[in-house]
Amino acid sequence: MIASEQPGQINSNEWVTDSNGKFAISIRIKGDRLFHEVSPYQTVEVFDTHDRGKMLTIDRMVMCTEADEAAYHEMIVHVPMLTHSEIKNVLVIGAGDGGTIRELVKHPGVEQITMVEIDEVVVRASKQFLPTISSALEHPKLNLLIDDGIKFVENAADNSYDLVIIDSSDPVGPSEGLFTQSFYQDVYRCLRPGGLVTVQSESPIFHQKTFVDLNKCLKQIFGVESVHCYLIFIPMYPTGMWSLTYCSKQGAHPLEDLNREKAAEFVKKHELRYYNTKIHQAAFTLPEFIKKMLYFNI
Repeated sequence: MIASEQPGQINSNEWVTDSNGKFAISIRIKGDRLFHEVSPYQTVEVFDTHDRGKMLTIDRMVMCTEADEAAYHEMIVHVPMLTHSEIKNVLVIGAGDGGTIRELVKHPGVEQITMVEIDEVVVRASKQFLPTISSALEHPKLNLLIDDGIKFVENAADNSYDLVIIDSSDPVGPSEGLFTQSFYQDVYRCLRPGGLVTVQSESPIFHQKTFVDLNKCLKQIFGVESVHCYLIFIPMYPTGMWSLTYCSKQGAHPLEDLNREKAAEFVKKHELRYYNTKIHQAAFTLPEFIKKMLYFNI
């Protein structure tokens, strides 16, 4: 049975802290807690913050805030979409807040999106309290399934998707299996030749071991030359620096095949908040300490 509570009184001076036990980020919240529910998988909460808008947390780990979510959602979607012009069928694992879907439907060439989210509570909370992020969760191109993404990919037909986006939370609880070799072998299998994958691949500082291990896993499956880490900056994530990873199945290169003219027109048309062509290019330029982490662990 799911235990739930009504929005509770929260001291206006309370801080929500996201910590790995060594260092942390704290966000000051205001007013009442807007949403709190314990699902069979995790604790889902929505808070109002003093200057970052509403904030979604899972087990008190920050998933997104209204002020900062564009960096994550625009970069996990538009980097592959503006590199590969023939993406029509997309699979999204996770993404319960809806921001990834909102960005995908801006591309008219996309014909079908299958989204597999294990926890309906995340979807429900986002629809109710984060409408600017979850606005496309009723879109006609979307087939939203409340199901286990790991099992879904395991049972997916070979060569089914042009793009797979792994929009997961941190590797604990129901997301832990999304960071395994067997999962990504299934992802590779269900990709069409030339298909792409983008992955939420953690912070190089906050989750260093997971970051390195996942990169190594992806290179073993897709090949060293087909895996490209890129960085985004989100103030409300611990350390501010976060990574995404682009993989191709003998497909487009994220820089060499970028259609810069199309990308510039797209940014202007949709008034994007974070992504532009120069950010796209610069994101793949890694600091020396990150290159040493990745290249010494192949």
